[in-house]
Amino acid sequence: MIDLSHAEKHIHCVTNFQDLVSTPFSGEMNAICWTRNLIGDFSEIVKKVALSGNITVIEQEELRELQLSEQGQLAREILLNDLKALKDHGASPILNVINYYDRDDTYPFFSTDVYSFHVDRSPIPTDTFLCTYYGESSEILPNSQGTKKVLIPEIRDELKKLYHGADEGFESFLSDHFFDLHYQAKPGVRPISLGLGNLWKLAVDHPESQVPPCIHRAPKEKSGQSRLLLIC
Repeated sequence: MIDLSHAEKHIHCVTNFQDLVSTPFSGEMNAICWTRNLIGDFSEIVKKVALSGNITVIEQEELRELQLSEQGQLAREILLNDLKALKDHGASPILNVINYYDRDDTYPFFSTDVYSFHVDRSPIPTDTFLCTYYGESSEILPNSQGTKKVLIPEIRDELKKLYHGADEGFESFLSDHFFDLHYQAKPGVRPISLGLGNLWKLAVDHPESQVPPCIHRAPKEKSGQSRLLLIC
């Protein structure tokens, strides 16, 4: 179960794919979850995929050709069905096995990698869909529990030291380098785990959005354990 005790205004739960894609965001609600208890052995798929680098994309053809047990086959059918449903909806889902993401250490005081709480931005209306089938799951942070890092005085001062242009161009500098997409959790708050098997729709920062974008981050992977993630 997902603990909504401190985020009920931000998250809406549905019971099927059609409601997931058709329910609009509104007010403070900017995350929608199709809650599921999936059957099948997703770890078998992770073990049998030929890995290449820290992130491996699983193509559908390769997925279909894997020699799997009965439980592995059940997991594969769920993956193929999810991929088809999202493609039919007009999305471009990607299925990844993730050992780890590259870390950003360009500025020690301000990391802009996916392990940092952030929002997604798009020039056109869109949503982010994601589901973790195996491994550590992603987390979201209710907007009221996060502070934009570029508004924190000591961080803003450091960013101004990096910027050497005219004052009126500073905000563009923050946007161009994606600094304005990142958030810091307020003291004492508890991020919400998205759980395994649940398919989520998260609000994105785009010109027509009527709600705040959803703050989220990738989890720190457990040593020796990969993640199986669908995202688009």
